[in-house]
Amino acid sequence: MDIQDIHLLKSFYDLEPQLEKFGDAVDKGLKSENKSLPSKFFYDGRGSLLFDKICKLQEYYLTRTEVALLNKIIPEFSSLTGNNLHLIEFGSGSSEKVKILLSGLQSVRKYTAIDISRDHLRKSTIELARKFPKIQVTAICADYTKPMKLPTSLKILNENCIIFFPGSSIGNFSPFEAVRFLKSAIRLLEKTSGGLLIGVDLKKDEEILKAAYNDPSNVTAAFNLNLLYRANKELGANFKLSQFSHEACYNKNQGRIEMYLISQMEQNVLIGNKAYSFTVGEKIHTENSYKYDIAEFCDLAKLAGLDLVKVWTDPKALYSLHFYKFY
Repeated sequence: MDIQDIHLLKSFYDLEPQLEKFGDAVDKGLKSENKSLPSKFFYDGRGSLLFDKICKLQEYYLTRTEVALLNKIIPEFSSLTGNNLHLIEFGSGSSEKVKILLSGLQSVRKYTAIDISRDHLRKSTIELARKFPKIQVTAICADYTKPMKLPTSLKILNENCIIFFPGSSIGNFSPFEAVRFLKSAIRLLEKTSGGLLIGVDLKKDEEILKAAYNDPSNVTAAFNLNLLYRANKELGANFKLSQFSHEACYNKNQGRIEMYLISQMEQNVLIGNKAYSFTVGEKIHTENSYKYDIAEFCDLAKLAGLDLVKVWTDPKALYSLHFYKFY
């Protein structure tokens, strides 16, 4: 971060997000009978840039549909939120979507971004602080998927807080994990009541889902393979990326997209002094993305202690935005 830009941010907190170190996660996941790697490790600098490219793909309907919805609901959403708002975004990424809220909601006084990708977070929040000089912008580098506590100097009490969780990132959790995460997010604000605006991807024709996660330009494949690229770069692994392929399929029984990296041959991979063997066709599970009916997600949110205020959907019922209150 340029020293001249430091003053633009109210604060930048680094909470050492990778308590589960990347190397430990890789070792644990690749030693398992059913190999896996945590999806949260997609988002290093390179991975974050690849995901930004995914969001611009024609096949990836989620981003453009959510953006259109956000622009559409601003007048009504503003009437539901009250004054002196403090927006808190989980998984802020490039912060493109929150710009719609910061521009459209005249009552926002503070914005706090929470994300695991340190460099991406610095860049995006400095840009926001420059664009919205009247709003106090704070950045927290943390793994929001894990229980966390806010820095003592950022205790949020008796504020009108709105949690913003876009991108259908809630789908990366199982339903049980989603309830636990939502409860944790509410507890983070301690005694403050507030609201949650959350993006939820909807169940739909399987071909639309498959196309969104298997784009012909292979950007999603590169994003998935970035986990192996990162292991080579950071851990000294010797993965040959050309010997693994990307696959995304829809599990109808579970209601989720499942992403895998598939070994194309029998091979051994070295990471330090440890060897990991792969058979032909063996899969590394990298991500789930759950899809919901509106009623299903409302039931899930109720279990987390959230009271539904409003649900908005696009004309094709591809995607939804939900607004809940908590006390």
